[in-house]
Amino acid sequence: MQPRGVFWSIYREALPVLAIALLGGLCSGLVLSGLLDSVADFPGLLVMVPVFLATRGNVYGSLGGRIATGLHQGLIQPRFAWNDRLVNAIIASVANAVGISIVIGSLSWGVLTLLGREPAPLGVLVGIVLIASLLTAAVMIGGLLTLLFAGYKAGRDPDNLVGPIVTTLGDVFGMAFLFLAVLIVEVLVS
Repeated sequence: MQPRGVFWSIYREALPVLAIALLGGLCSGLVLSGLLDSVADFPGLLVMVPVFLATRGNVYGSLGGRIATGLHQGLIQPRFAWNDRLVNAIIASVANAVGISIVIGSLSWGVLTLLGREPAPLGVLVGIVLIASLLTAAVMIGGLLTLLFAGYKAGRDPDNLVGPIVTTLGDVFGMAFLFLAVLIVEVLVS
């Protein structure tokens, strides 16, 4: 295939997913605007939002890349069946997500404390981001596998789909579950 044909093939495959990602980003912004009321109750929450969303993309983008490579190499079949490579990649992703979430809550609290601000208690910030992380993991993994397998079966290159899928799922569900985590912690703290 000529370079121009490759370009148009990638463009045709990625454009619909990118359009959905755009809408997902707008929905995430709407959820964030609803979360702003909780910022006064949990100082430091807003500091965690961009870091939390970025790490969802990093952790699950890596997982998506592994899945795409496995599909291309025939090491992973596009169906929900036990595969040691896939299971190990998922376990590693969840462990990374949980670990980095604890770091996000702790660093946010520490930096704000060093700057002389009064953040919410350390356990509260870590609890919020940890709850959101675990909830997001389930949706990210299920959604990523479903969409990559379906796209691959439909003849789409999973490498063209990973980025927009991870970004959209991470932003939309990351913000939604961060909001839900705040509600859960509000109930537990009060």
